[in-house]
Amino acid sequence: MRLPHAKTVLEDSEPIARASTADALRLRWTIQGGEDHAAARPVLTMAVHYARQSQAREFVANIRPRVESDLGFRVTGKVVKRFAEVGQRVKAGATLATLDDTDLKLQKEQADAEFATSNVALMQTTADEARAIKLKKDGWTAQAALDRALAAAQEARGRNQRAARAVELAKNSLDYAVLRADTDGVVTQTSIEPGQVIAAGAPAIRIARAGELEASVVLPEAYASAAGAAEASLFLWSNPGKTYRAKLRGLSPSADPATRNFAARFSILDADAGISLGMSATLRIASTDAAPVIGVPLSALFNQGQGASLWKVGADGRLEQTPVTVLRYEANAAIVSGPLKEGDIIVILGAQKLDAGAKVRVLAQQ
Repeated sequence: MRLPHAKTVLEDSEPIARASTADALRLRWTIQGGEDHAAARPVLTMAVHYARQSQAREFVANIRPRVESDLGFRVTGKVVKRFAEVGQRVKAGATLATLDDTDLKLQKEQADAEFATSNVALMQTTADEARAIKLKKDGWTAQAALDRALAAAQEARGRNQRAARAVELAKNSLDYAVLRADTDGVVTQTSIEPGQVIAAGAPAIRIARAGELEASVVLPEAYASAAGAAEASLFLWSNPGKTYRAKLRGLSPSADPATRNFAARFSILDADAGISLGMSATLRIASTDAAPVIGVPLSALFNQGQGASLWKVGADGRLEQTPVTVLRYEANAAIVSGPLKEGDIIVILGAQKLDAGAKVRVLAQQ
């Protein structure tokens, strides 16, 4: 029997050795890759997408007059009759309500009587003054008598002037017992009823002046600061097909302590007869800022004492801290800007538990 040559055996065993070595390297690479894969922390991410700040927001508005006045009596008295009703259109000078003027008439009669008495006294003292001057000139009276006549005449003139002013005041008070409209408008509120005793100056009837109408609206803090530069439009609930242009006229300097919202008034630039006082409307505000921004979930933001930041996933799968500027907060998102590029991958969940340079594994991407 012939034995195989040693060289032939070695040649046949070389492929087996090479195969064993390759399998060992492949197994080692698989084990190391699996360990690195297990060490990488799984994260939920999203791709950065820039968009213009043209998203509009709608708010419920109410049509109100630009000027609304509370009218009241200028004297105290008992209301006899009220002629105005809510919703009634009135003209300037129209009678709105009246007071019981019995006492005021008596005061007027008293003032007239005092004025008449002062006229008689003035006539008497004036005549005495003239006689005293003549007697002193002729040398028939002393200087003291002349001085007394002059003083009495001067006092009578003062009393007569005071009585005349009292007559005017009494006349005005009697006229104030009638409440009249000072301008054309619509009655929006009445605070008095017949038989009620009302103090001078207390609000009695509210009148919305005829003229420019406005949209009254309440704005959240995020939109209050930019409302003046934004484009605003208005449409009525009763006629949604008609759109009106609007512009911010006034903004409350402080927020409501309960809701933290700001009251605002928008002028209706192209108002027509279709808009009436008290109508409900929708005010649409669209930002005119053309700068692109990013919308990210609130959970993506974190702050480690250096301002708001995001975690960006690098090409090697490691985290990079990227500072951003928060432009405004919305219900479930934040509008930010920063040194991010379109398509960059950012972490959107669990940002507070991550560290810079950490290896992560993308589980899912939104």
